[in-house]
Amino acid sequence: MTMNNNGSDGFSRRKLLQGSAALGAGAALSGLLPALSARADATTLNMWWWGEQELPGLQAFLDDSVKNYSAATVKTMLQDTAVVISQFQTAAAAGNAPDIQYLWNGIYHMESVWLGYLKPLNGLLKEDVLKASQPTLLSQFGNNTYRMGWYPQPMIWIYNKDLFDKAGLNADSPPKTWDELLAACDKLKSKGIAPLGGGIQDGYWGEWFFGHALAQNIDSTGEAIDLFTGVRDFKDPKYYEQWTRLEELKKHDFLNPDMSSLGLYPGIDLIVAGKLGMGVSVGARVPADSKTSNGRIGCMVMPTYGKGKMAGKPILDSQGLGISTNSKNPEAAAAFLEYLQSPERLQVFWDKTGWIPANSNFDTSIIKDEVVKSMWKSWGQSENIPYVSNVVPGQFYDQALLPTAQQVVQGQITGEQAGELAAKVAGEWRDFNPDMVENYKKWAKDLSA
Repeated sequence: MTMNNNGSDGFSRRKLLQGSAALGAGAALSGLLPALSARADATTLNMWWWGEQELPGLQAFLDDSVKNYSAATVKTMLQDTAVVISQFQTAAAAGNAPDIQYLWNGIYHMESVWLGYLKPLNGLLKEDVLKASQPTLLSQFGNNTYRMGWYPQPMIWIYNKDLFDKAGLNADSPPKTWDELLAACDKLKSKGIAPLGGGIQDGYWGEWFFGHALAQNIDSTGEAIDLFTGVRDFKDPKYYEQWTRLEELKKHDFLNPDMSSLGLYPGIDLIVAGKLGMGVSVGARVPADSKTSNGRIGCMVMPTYGKGKMAGKPILDSQGLGISTNSKNPEAAAAFLEYLQSPERLQVFWDKTGWIPANSNFDTSIIKDEVVKSMWKSWGQSENIPYVSNVVPGQFYDQALLPTAQQVVQGQITGEQAGELAAKVAGEWRDFNPDMVENYKKWAKDLSA
């Protein structure tokens, strides 16, 4: 999950998944949705989208794209964060969904796939265009891809180079192993610098930490899903090690003391401001954070301790777009999506947002900031892995994923106890959601291939 860059809305997409499950075809659409005109003209497309909240400039990009597109009339509607999932699913159940829909990654759109609300893009979009958009592995189910990538969201760790210099660390060579991380934390602490952390009051720091850390002990994303279907168990030490490592940081007093009283993004701001050594962040922040710090922000992969095949590899998430099964002209919708991936549109995307579009053919030589250029080379143009937190069921997210990390940081539970809580909640989810469990099992096979 990624969030609003200012972190002010305090929203959880997991609650949207829970709420959308209760919405049926009989919901009062007049209170939820803007009226869609009858699409008598096959060249009129409706598109519901999200992202201006996270990446300012997208509205200007879309306005320019619609203005300059001649093959169809495209009517766009920016969705409120709180209804991105529920609004689409309600409209789809009533047969009144837009042609093109914005889609978060993983379970956030996969539930709509299982409900039959999204068309596979294979055969609709040109294969080379779809592949170049880098939709990520979590957009696939049953040998089909359901999202086109729109813009990427690298999941990263950042550090303050000035603070590294002050502690006598090599600012051009951040720690790569857990032992190196602990040694770096010792040096930072010895200089009176809070070594590591951020803000966990809203819980999201724990989600991001989980996404980086669980990946170290698994060989595939399908293995992460096995923890929810019951094939594997969070009580196994290797599957709760992420929380024991967090406990270790707490015991060494390496976490910033105000961590539990800060939200996610204010915590990241501490690193940029030179008040905290290291912590989690996202790639879309890097251009602005690099500018604010005069290029003194460094990007790194979480230092490794695990021995899984996914350990030590950069994580690349992506926001995306799909085509509704309600679309009366999916070919026209696909043509517009291909237009958004054209070289001319990719350049406009960069011009309007200052961020990188999701396309492997984009000429990154246009990037002048060395920090951004280096980050994208490592995350976007090298081998990367999916963000495993995107497969977490909603009930587990709220009742285990967020509170475990919060309680470990507060010293209320151990890493092992966090694993016990995680196993308990995963079992309860299985008991109450047998249909979802079966879909997860099928998905796990795709993601383990």
